[in-house]
Amino acid sequence: MTTAIICTAILAALVFLLGFNVSRLRGVTAKANGSQMPSDPASPLLIAIRAHGNAAEYVPTMIVLFLLVGLHSPAWLAITLIVGGTLSRLIHAFGMLTAPSLADQTPWRLIGAMGTYVFGVALAVATAFTL
Repeated sequence: MTTAIICTAILAALVFLLGFNVSRLRGVTAKANGSQMPSDPASPLLIAIRAHGNAAEYVPTMIVLFLLVGLHSPAWLAITLIVGGTLSRLIHAFGMLTAPSLADQTPWRLIGAMGTYVFGVALAVATAFTL
């Protein structure tokens, strides 16, 4: 259960840090008289908004699954799935923030997205089998 709590804290911090990054870039953009509603896929603000939004979409569900699997599954399985899910979300955020444009599919983004799906489904299945 300790792994579940630590990884929950990491992902919660990630959501807040990504949100702070959006606020920071909104300030920078406002000072430069830029658009607060960017549509250019290479806009650092739009990239930050999507990185935060994507994390906000997946992290809450993963956190619930972490805690359920951490509480009810064998330790070897729980640790593998929880750490894998956490790393996937961190890799995805890194891939989003380092991409020159949202139009560019980067390896980090792809690995993070695929890992999120694989570990997310595996966490859901593991949760179902603990009933």
